[in-house]
Amino acid sequence: MKNTLTRLAATAGLLVTLGLAGCGDDSAAGSTPSPAPSPAAALTIRDPWVKAAPAGTMTAAFGVLVNDTGADITVAAAESPASPMELHEMTMKDGKMVMQPKEGGFVIKANGTHELSPGGDHLMLMNPARAIEAGDEVSFTLKLGDGTTVPFTAIAKPYAGAGESYDPGMSMAPMGSAAP
Repeated sequence: MKNTLTRLAATAGLLVTLGLAGCGDDSAAGSTPSPAPSPAAALTIRDPWVKAAPAGTMTAAFGVLVNDTGADITVAAAESPASPMELHEMTMKDGKMVMQPKEGGFVIKANGTHELSPGGDHLMLMNPARAIEAGDEVSFTLKLGDGTTVPFTAIAKPYAGAGESYDPGMSMAPMGSAAP
């Protein structure tokens, strides 16, 4: 029995030694380190949804963009088979809140988030060919500044919100003031 235990201990020691030898720095052997994860793999969208709307009516998609990397990520564009798209923001002009294309895209800071919400930044569906009805699943692809893409699906929801409209020339009263 003692002889068997000695052999098992010696075998285990040999296996540990061989295993540790495989864990050493092999850069001298000419191998390359593993590449860092791509930005697309680290950008996700949490709670994505799209406002239900009739065919031909502008609408928008929302959610929270989450960047789990140590570097800023830029969303440069968005696409959907449901409609031509633009990245939009809300901004003050002449005392009114207006919607306009977002120049330079959405920048999601390192290890940060960026909210897409009604009355704020959003993914604009310019002219859906068919109605987007509550419960529909709509496919999107975000195009990042480095050329990579991030696909996601959003569920359509009915949403009246503050009565906002995504039609051209849309404006809203500033927060805290009454609409004219």
